[in-house]
Amino acid sequence: FDLFRDPIFWKSVRNNISLVFLSIFTQLPVALILATFISRKSKLNDMFRTVYFFPQLLSSVAIGVLWRYLYDPAFGLINEVLQNIGIIKSSIDFLGSENLALYSVAVAISWRHMPFYMILFIAAINGIPTELYEAGTVDGASKIKSFFYITLPMLKATIINAVVLVLVGSLKYFDIIYVLTEGGPNYASELMATYMYKMAFTRFRMGYGSTVAFALFVIALFLSMLFLRITNRNNMKKEELN
Repeated sequence: FDLFRDPIFWKSVRNNISLVFLSIFTQLPVALILATFISRKSKLNDMFRTVYFFPQLLSSVAIGVLWRYLYDPAFGLINEVLQNIGIIKSSIDFLGSENLALYSVAVAISWRHMPFYMILFIAAINGIPTELYEAGTVDGASKIKSFFYITLPMLKATIINAVVLVLVGSLKYFDIIYVLTEGGPNYASELMATYMYKMAFTRFRMGYGSTVAFALFVIALFLSMLFLRITNRNNMKKEELN
């Protein structure tokens, strides 16, 4: 019962849920757009696939260290570029600000995992029969209309699977966040996984850490089942209407 009275735990839950939505609405749309543009086979697209997939090949710790240097308020590339183009006048401490820490971490996480969903969407797009696009062209459909009326409906199952993967993965994020902020400042970027690690291996409260881990499992299972139930119910309603 101590867990339910722990304000830090509930803050980590809220941060986790926020990160879930940030990940879904950043990783998947960008990955889908990139997949649409480079799904056709060509030497140039092959090069782009290699470049875009590169973050997936790096370790999470290396990515955390890289983005820590990029965000550095003293000599970080991001602050320098923003100052040179006149967007900001003084350096911003992205990782040291309670208002920006979670969003800054979300950008690094999205950059890390976006290539995986891009490859997933490319495989699904390549599996769409070309006859559908040819029929759309004959009917006068533009590329934009073909995307919304052919590509998106055919990718529905893949998008649902990707959302579930992002949802479950977002609840388990640990390494990049721990390298960047360790859950700070003032627990602004604390997640259930980082809180569990601190309780179990920093404060050596193994029982409490196990309780947080079990709560993480229950929340991930509940959200996954809820999303799948909602999507299945919507599919059943559409089938009944048809």
